[in-house]
Amino acid sequence: MLPRTLRMRLCLALLAAGASVPVFADPSGPDGSRVDNERLRPGIYPAAPVPDAFAVPIEPGHPPLDIDWSIGLRGTYTQATSGETFVTRLTPQFTATHDGSLADIVFSGSAELAKPGTEDTIAIPAIRLGLTGTMALDRVTTLSGHAAIGLTRDLPGGPNLQQQVLTPPEIATANFGLGVDRQFGLVNVGVDLGADRTVYGPSTRLDTGVTDNSSQNHWTLSGDLRVGYQVTPIFELFTQGGVARDLFDSSGSSGVSANASNRTLRAGIAGSWNNVLAASVSTGVGQRVFDADGLGDVTTQLYGASVSFTPDPTWRMTASLETTMAPPGPDTAGSARIQHTALANVDYTVNSWLRLRASADWSTSQLVGSAETENRFGLGAGADYNVNVHTALTADYGFAHRNNSTTGQNDSHQVSLGITLSR
Repeated sequence: MLPRTLRMRLCLALLAAGASVPVFADPSGPDGSRVDNERLRPGIYPAAPVPDAFAVPIEPGHPPLDIDWSIGLRGTYTQATSGETFVTRLTPQFTATHDGSLADIVFSGSAELAKPGTEDTIAIPAIRLGLTGTMALDRVTTLSGHAAIGLTRDLPGGPNLQQQVLTPPEIATANFGLGVDRQFGLVNVGVDLGADRTVYGPSTRLDTGVTDNSSQNHWTLSGDLRVGYQVTPIFELFTQGGVARDLFDSSGSSGVSANASNRTLRAGIAGSWNNVLAASVSTGVGQRVFDADGLGDVTTQLYGASVSFTPDPTWRMTASLETTMAPPGPDTAGSARIQHTALANVDYTVNSWLRLRASADWSTSQLVGSAETENRFGLGAGADYNVNVHTALTADYGFAHRNNSTTGQNDSHQVSLGITLSR
């Protein structure tokens, strides 16, 4: 073996020449006893190469969960056709994120506690818990899943209620989903499976008193297949088909089962330009087939479109249009609801202290099996002012219009002010 001094001179000469230098094991530990160098133990080093897309840097002392939380206090005054209300709301929420080497997992929750000005009790209009996860099985395959439970109940006199409804029902929901996306060269394939549960409580109406909505309680089982062809790095042509099955707990007072199957098929084009502009447009046909012969079948045209424009970090603009077929819901007639919905949002960050917001929405609904129709539209504007990194003041104004062919028209103006504390 070469002397230690000669070995060091040889290494320095190789480094100066640009050659790679072999790593020698140190035969002794700091206390003079012989130990094995961990770098040379079988099965540990050298490590298998990890693609850059899946490499997750781990910072020393980084906790396994990144937890964010916020709590907001807001007062809302509403002036509507049905009357005036003032509601104080407390809105806590949290998000726990785990960025792992195998999967990314997000656990989130939110709640809303409200006290109407004319009541002494505290209501819980909304509460929700959700879990989502994504896992890269390989470079071209991604597995995703989600689960959520929620409970909602509109406050009496709210702008979204029919004028005949005095006390809206509680709506309990649960949904589960699993999806796989894979690339086969220029072909992108996505498969999604889902199960949803919806349970309605009783409501109180002016015309019928206490109304049982349990006949609308149902399960929905669904599956979707999307196949896209990447024509260019920017444009993708795609087609999407789906099936869904609605299973109701009971047939209600009519004695006729509302169980039905949905079938949808649509085709379209999607594009993305350097994270600045993303857009898609599609059209197709949907059919709802009832088990009961007396209810017949429902066929409708389906429309879908979305656009997201972010010219620079201060601006973000989004818009969407979607057609849905679904059960009619509580306090409504008919056997199915066909709804077209359009949404638009604009966010502008003036500086690190001030953010401005604006929104607009429109929808039209047709209750199949009845003459009832409903049209809505709304406008909103708001601002967020950051007092410091943990405190923000918020202000919002909203106008909502609802015109139901059966229960009449309701317009509302809503103003709210609040403060939000966050981690």
